[in-house]
Amino acid sequence: MPDLLTGEAFGRLFEDFEHTAWRLETRTVYTVDEEQEPFARHCRGEDPGTDWFQPWLDTMRRGIETGKRIERVRVVPDVLTEYLEFELWLCQFNVKAGEDIRYLRQQEADRLKLPAYDYWLFDSRRLGLMHFTDDGIPLGTEIIEDPGAVVQHSYLRDAAWHHAVPYADYVAGRAAAP
Repeated sequence: MPDLLTGEAFGRLFEDFEHTAWRLETRTVYTVDEEQEPFARHCRGEDPGTDWFQPWLDTMRRGIETGKRIERVRVVPDVLTEYLEFELWLCQFNVKAGEDIRYLRQQEADRLKLPAYDYWLFDSRRLGLMHFTDDGIPLGTEIIEDPGAVVQHSYLRDAAWHHAVPYADYVAGRAAAP
């Protein structure tokens, strides 16, 4: 296993990038410790609250306020898992903080031959391959600066971004579906 960034070292990536941070999200469940209780409340139909989410949102706001861009494409199946429904609910807060999050149907991701793994691109020069257990527990992020790998993943980013729909459009499309 390569060296993986976790905890504060991983968090510093979002303080240290200069211009852009972009992520491809492909999993249908993420098992993140601080989300477990809010996710359970969401599944019970209760208000999950967002106090636990504020540190991330504050980091995103600070970056956006200094002119940085933070973007994601979430690959989703036609029928969302409970976790993806929770993530969709949370997305309104990400967007208010300044993130640009878009959605791409799994069939389109397959057609585009997008990878079935998550990654971050920082300033189009650092690739952060995210490693998880089979049940979605994050193990850490592998940093790769090889130009060939970065260019390949930048191409995949561009293809995903071009075909993905903004959060508001995705939500509106779900509301309009029979």
